[in-house]
Amino acid sequence: MNKYLAAIKLYPDEGLQGIGPLGLEGKSPTEGLGVFNTFISTVIGVMTLIAAIWFIFKLITGAIGILSSGGDKQALESAQKNITTGIVGLVVVILALFIVDLIGRLMGIENITNPANMLIQVITGVANPGSGGGGTPGYGM
Repeated sequence: MNKYLAAIKLYPDEGLQGIGPLGLEGKSPTEGLGVFNTFISTVIGVMTLIAAIWFIFKLITGAIGILSSGGDKQALESAQKNITTGIVGLVVVILALFIVDLIGRLMGIENITNPANMLIQVITGVANPGSGGGGTPGYGM
């Protein structure tokens, strides 16, 4: 018997179900946007926290390297490079958040770092959906 690739079932008849909070377990499908917003905000927050911890780690290891260089020029340069790398990384993370927010504001999307409000604003054309209809559709006030 020949089985064709198109005849193979890839998912159950009742559809795919997510796992945990992303699966909307015990919630209505209309709450999906809020769950997505919480997920993206959490990911951004965790990534920012990891960047801050990495900066502190680089700063401390650089400081220890400076203290323990003992006059060795190469060790001192390596420690200074460690500190510089940490500072540059932290500045890049902070600038990325500001640049994304600036681009959103220039495009007329006030709160681009909040994906739920951004999607509602793009779909409906209302700038601040939670304020009771304030703003003119299409003008991103």
